[in-house]
Amino acid sequence: MTTASDEPAADPKMSRLLKLAQKFNCFYLNGFMKGDCRPFVVDGHQVGLVSQNVIEQLLKHPEVFHIRAPEHGKQNIVELNPAFRDYSTRSQQVDRILREFREQGMFVALKGWRDECYDVKSSADSLLKMDRSATCLFGVRNYGVEINGYVRHPTKGLCIWLQQRSDTKQTWPGKWDNMVSGGLAVGYGVLETAIKEAAEEASIPGHLIKNLVSAGCVSFFFESERGLFPNTEFVYDLELPEDFVPDNSDGEVQNFQLLPAHECLERVFMPDFKTTSCPVVIDFLIRHGIITPENESNFTQVIELLHVPLQSLYTYRTPNNGAAANNATVAATTNAPDLISSNKNSIENGKL
Repeated sequence: MTTASDEPAADPKMSRLLKLAQKFNCFYLNGFMKGDCRPFVVDGHQVGLVSQNVIEQLLKHPEVFHIRAPEHGKQNIVELNPAFRDYSTRSQQVDRILREFREQGMFVALKGWRDECYDVKSSADSLLKMDRSATCLFGVRNYGVEINGYVRHPTKGLCIWLQQRSDTKQTWPGKWDNMVSGGLAVGYGVLETAIKEAAEEASIPGHLIKNLVSAGCVSFFFESERGLFPNTEFVYDLELPEDFVPDNSDGEVQNFQLLPAHECLERVFMPDFKTTSCPVVIDFLIRHGIITPENESNFTQVIELLHVPLQSLYTYRTPNNGAAANNATVAATTNAPDLISSNKNSIENGKL
């Protein structure tokens, strides 16, 4: 895990916005360099990263998790027992161990147990499911949806709705957040999740939700005391009428506030704003011309840190996935420093 002492000295030319973008990408920028994480491999595919403190506990369960040296690359890997050949068996075996960890109070992340599962995927297939609270222990990629609710106000200009999360939420209690957000749970599609969360969190009726517009995605790699969060958020914009006021129906939101765009930008710098929701707000403000190359000195660097290439980081393959693939790929923890260094040099040389 990274600490404050691992962070580079502050650059006096670095803008507030770039510092914030580095905050929600702290692991991407610093963690890979430390070399204390190992690829998590299922059915020959790397699906995550496991830190040393988690590995120490997994070693107690060799019937489920194999810690072994790879045939290619320089680091050990954590492999789910390849004898588990199907989605159901893998899911059951991992869930059994996770529930033991939870009962033992082993990891703070498991205090947020939801009985709601995320799929653990290769590039093409779902390989198993895992309680959403546990995915950060394995550095498994998470997917979610975020809806920017906005109003073109006649006197205040572009305004954005924010929600304040309930004080009883397992994660980020009481923090300010985007108007609607939710994880992509097993069995739900992206648009389906957006519509469901819009109804639950903000009571957005059907005649308004039909105006939902897909606006791409953002990706980032955050680290906290709970674990590793390589996240991809599918982003939607929803223009709302001036007289509409969101109303929560599932008990997970305690307040809503409509802010002019420039005030919303200031809000994301505050400690009471959910760090991992900052990328979505920043992306929205860039797309709507509030943040521009003219008023943001580190514009290109900020843009890049809203779109971390997660698919290029999880590249380890085991030999049973084909010699050609193995010759072309190495462990993500080996590749990442080169990728980061290359991007940094390209920015400094004006190539990106």
